[in-house]
Amino acid sequence: MLWKILVELLIGALCGFVASKIMKVSGKKWWFYIIVGLIGGLVGGLLGSLIPIGGGWLFGVILSIVGSCLVVWLYKKFIAK
Repeated sequence: MLWKILVELLIGALCGFVASKIMKVSGKKWWFYIIVGLIGGLVGGLLGSLIPIGGGWLFGVILSIVGSCLVVWLYKKFIAK
C-alpha cells in the first residue's frame, strides 16, 4: 500500500517535471512538481473520462502530462505575475 502511494507520487513528480519543461517553467522547488503532477493527473483523468478512448498506463501518463501542462498554463496565466 505504501509503495503504491510512493510510486504515484514519483510518477506525479515526473509528469509535473516534464510539463514544467514543456511549458518552460524554471526555478521551482521539487514539491512544486509533485503538486502540479498530482493535480495534472486528476485533470488528465477527468479529460480521459470525457474522451471515450481506451488505453493503458502509457495513455494515463500522457494524459497526466497534458493535464499538468494545463495546470502549469493556468498557474502562469492567473497566479504567477
